[in-house]
Amino acid sequence: MAAAVRFFILLLLFLSSLNPILSLYEDQVGLVDWHQQYIGKVKHAVFHTQKTGRKRVVVSTEENVVASLDLRHGEIFWRHVLGTKDAIDGIDIALGKYVITLSSGGSILRAWNLPDGQMVWESSLQGPKDSKTLLLVEKSSKVDKDNMVIVLGRGCLHGVSSVDGEILWKKEFDTQSLKIQQVIQPPGSDFIYVVGFSSSSLFEVYQINAKNGEELQHETAAFTGDFSQELSLVSSETLVALDAARSSLVTISLQSGKISFQQAYISHLVEGSSGPAVMLPSPVTGIFAVKINAVTVFIKVTGEGKLEVVDKTEHTTIISDALPFTEGQQAFALVQHEGNKIHLIMKLADNWGSDLLKETIEMDQQRGLVHKVFVNNYIRTDRSHGFRVLVVMEDHSLLLLQQGAVVWSREESLASIVDITTSELPLEKQGVSVAKVEHNLFEWLKGHWLKLKGTLMLASPEDVAAIQKIRLKSSEKSKMTRDHNGFRKLLIVLTRAGKLFALHTGDGRIVWSLLLPLLRYSENCQHPMGVNLYQWQVPHHHAMDENPSVLVVGKCGQSSDALGVLSFVDTYTGKVLRSFGLDHSVAQVVPLPSTDSTEQRLHLIIDADKHAHLYPKTPEAVGIFQSELSNIYGYSIEADNGIIKGHALKSKCVGKEADEYCFGTRELWSVVFPSESEKIIATVTRRPNEVVHTQAKVIVDQDVMYKYISRNLLFVATVAPKASGEIGSATPEESWLIVYLIDTVTGRILHRMSHHGSQGPVHAVFSENWVVYHYFNLRAHRYEMSVIEIYDQSRAENKDVWKLVLGKHNLTSPISSYSRPEVVTKSQSYFFTHSVKAMAVTLTAKGITSKQLLIGTIGDQVLALDKRFLDPRRTVNPTQAEKEEGIIPLTDSLPIIPQSYVTHALKVEGLRGIITVPAKLESTTLVFAHGVDLFFTQLAPSRTYDSLTEDFSYALLLLTIIALVAAIFVTWVLSERKDLQEKWR
Repeated sequence: MAAAVRFFILLLLFLSSLNPILSLYEDQVGLVDWHQQYIGKVKHAVFHTQKTGRKRVVVSTEENVVASLDLRHGEIFWRHVLGTKDAIDGIDIALGKYVITLSSGGSILRAWNLPDGQMVWESSLQGPKDSKTLLLVEKSSKVDKDNMVIVLGRGCLHGVSSVDGEILWKKEFDTQSLKIQQVIQPPGSDFIYVVGFSSSSLFEVYQINAKNGEELQHETAAFTGDFSQELSLVSSETLVALDAARSSLVTISLQSGKISFQQAYISHLVEGSSGPAVMLPSPVTGIFAVKINAVTVFIKVTGEGKLEVVDKTEHTTIISDALPFTEGQQAFALVQHEGNKIHLIMKLADNWGSDLLKETIEMDQQRGLVHKVFVNNYIRTDRSHGFRVLVVMEDHSLLLLQQGAVVWSREESLASIVDITTSELPLEKQGVSVAKVEHNLFEWLKGHWLKLKGTLMLASPEDVAAIQKIRLKSSEKSKMTRDHNGFRKLLIVLTRAGKLFALHTGDGRIVWSLLLPLLRYSENCQHPMGVNLYQWQVPHHHAMDENPSVLVVGKCGQSSDALGVLSFVDTYTGKVLRSFGLDHSVAQVVPLPSTDSTEQRLHLIIDADKHAHLYPKTPEAVGIFQSELSNIYGYSIEADNGIIKGHALKSKCVGKEADEYCFGTRELWSVVFPSESEKIIATVTRRPNEVVHTQAKVIVDQDVMYKYISRNLLFVATVAPKASGEIGSATPEESWLIVYLIDTVTGRILHRMSHHGSQGPVHAVFSENWVVYHYFNLRAHRYEMSVIEIYDQSRAENKDVWKLVLGKHNLTSPISSYSRPEVVTKSQSYFFTHSVKAMAVTLTAKGITSKQLLIGTIGDQVLALDKRFLDPRRTVNPTQAEKEEGIIPLTDSLPIIPQSYVTHALKVEGLRGIITVPAKLESTTLVFAHGVDLFFTQLAPSRTYDSLTEDFSYALLLLTIIALVAAIFVTWVLSERKDLQEKWR
């Protein structure tokens, strides 16, 4: 019995000595996080559907991604995300096994292994100037033959081996003014034509030997008029161009290298046509397309160079690439959009009158119009021809159509998120109900037995899968109602395509999506773009009856004076409540802290003329705003001119825009950085929704320092003009980095610090009274991170206990930016291993939990770094009191702990931003990282000190209690027996 007691005591000591660690077990990954992979809007696509092997399509996208997709389900076989400046210009397949990509303006040529995506070779192509880029891969029926890759880029023509990437020859053109438009290789020939314009009326043709790059012939011909520089290839020896007035078509013939022109007026070909014409790309032999206003005209070129109209349509029509169909024939697809239907028509190039296929497919109106079409054919079981059609929609989604239905679709718009906000889920009106996971005693025991095996690391792979399934089922993380801890929310994201998505934080699924009508192409708004996303109405008092809504701000063009558009969207249903175009531009949007009686938040929209427009436009909103008018200040940054200006509001606008909702601005101050020595490269402010728990910070010996907390502080980073380029563009003596802390109400510079021999890019994050920024030190050849903390000395006298007791402190006295602040700063710099793409800081509901920096590394992962490592008061040998305070001994470098990667072993390819959202549970913050991929997780910087985790083992707790009870009982029995024996002595 004594041995049993010892065993239970040792077991309890072992359990109590277990310390929590920062890593995750294999079965815990995926419980509170999710990861989604995308590729972006497709630009080019090449099908690979041989009889053997997987059927796939290789694509390149606007997000600089080259990927191989499964044609059956749309899944990604492999992909590579190139750099942000490495845009893909063209792709093709060589030798039946290599994917050839041309990128970076025609200067980088790569070959990727088709089955697994491994890079085989890379070639750098040099040239004297920027030019049009073209990729041409010779086609050969012999797989073992070296197919030549002809590349036009950087103003030169290159011949490259497709086997090893060796540059076989290079051709530079003598005419500097030559703008090459096409590179043509007639079928079965060993020469190529290079055609282009050397002036508005001069057309040139070079005949080049494709084997060695030798110039065989050079012809120049002058046209009687001027060209518009638009050219369409009709056949290997025929091209069609538009004249400068866009009223006539010029057929250019290259018979035996000789140039001849034939001109035909469009008005003679198309009756009733008026207005300038636009040449549409048409790779189909013998046919090209011209768009005149809203009419698309298809024109055939006969053998004598004559033009003949074969068809015309008023519907928006997209033409696919040419598809080799049968020997000597080409097929192509026409896609026309009509309402919520698209009509697919397959035709032969030499037989326009008959249709190979004609189908109508019902489409979701939230996808918009068809933008691009790629077609592929296959042989059905009955030996007839079938067609697959890959469609790129206006909302950037990718669809595969086959046999009149959508086989699969991909929401690729999520690869280009421009702004994010959150929305609470609706309350459960009948009360919060807990789902019953265990239906009987056997399942209950089985579930807890599996959890116990997992805790003791005795679970088999089958048990791990079962544990994962039970946890996912019991977590209820996918419910469409809000939870007590605030983990379940909606992520409202705005994409570059003008599409709005609501993502559930539980599993990342799309709850609803909306292609905003005012952010689609129209005659009035030809270049729409989404700008920002704001919370518009967050009902608290009427949460059961009203839904929250968001404000989407957009504008019609890139220019600063482009007119703006507003849309108000219900976050629960995804319906547009109202939307309208503005009669002014949108330069800046300022959410105000005030709300009206319907809980709509007031917003100021500043236009390019520095006029402030109040929304919502209601008398109540004006009354609320007028009462706070004297307390509203703003600032504007002119980075190109090196000027920061502060503004205050006046009562009314002056001019044609004057109304009761328009307010003028007056300049209060300006900070001008000398252009010869400083250039603004980064600015950052505190997040408006950040909560600061306490203003006081207790330090060594119970001393107190008071944080300087102000929402008006602006962090500004400037560099020397020579150091504004890439790292290494300037010497350490020529480069410096200067940072400022500026009060945006008065323009007063509170702190200035110089880093000589350093340069950007600078990434910074501002929280409470401190700012952390990342840059490159040229002298040390390493990245650095610096921290600045700012404290308020005017409250230093409050350390006297008697003043606090007698109420003579100034803690409750109002703070004004116009009173000169007595501040002191502390700073420190540390080396950091990685380059940084993005930075954020954790936010919690009450601001009690310790802070962590979230750093997006160059490896597209998110690293969590405790703020204590960036404490400026760190010393090499901290005192005992400083150690008790939690100050870490000083080292020159910041540590990177592998277990601190929030993304685990996953990558957020093309990482662009990190968003943190506080949960209702104080210990936890929600983290969302986005780029080409999406990643979401929950993070507890100080661990979950205020709740039990989902994987808490109740079975182990029950076992411990039983062991304690048994030990108590056994001890009591032994004690009674011992007492009885002593009494008998």
